Amino acid sequence: MTASDLAVGAHLSSRPLMMTRERMRWYCDALETAASQSGAFIVAEPTIHTDAEYARAQGLPGIIADGMLSTNYLSSLLYRHFGVAYLRGGELATKFIRPVYEDDVLQAHAVVTGVEEGRRTLELWVETESGQKVTVGTASVPASQEEVPA
Repeated sequence: MTASDLAVGAHLSSRPLMMTRERMRWYCDALETAASQSGAFIVAEPTIHTDAEYARAQGLPGIIADGMLSTNYLSSLLYRHFGVAYLRGGELATKFIRPVYEDDVLQAHAVVTGVEEGRRTLELWVETESGQKVTVGTASVPASQEEVPA
């Protein structure tokens, strides 16, 4: 199915992905390293994303994934289906509604909700294998390559 074949009601989904501790830590460690702008590896203060003891002290059962990880799953889904049109002219907005825990199996979904004025709009979500939504959002992408800004 190509991007131009996606009519209202078309459903897109990613393959299931397990949220591993390594994936959770890599994301947070990479953010801290990038924030230092020196290229040096740094260790941040404990957070609910990096320190299980600290997370438990905050009332959680353990560390939780940074919400941007599930946003990245949605962005990857859009890129896989819309390619450069999404990168150059797409918009994505997300809201994190539930924590993602270690070993949760997640899948990203999108449904085309409209095609008008040269844009395709979508409703998006990431859910656990039990169907519990953890992230929701909306997106819009140019409806065709001709609509992609240069």
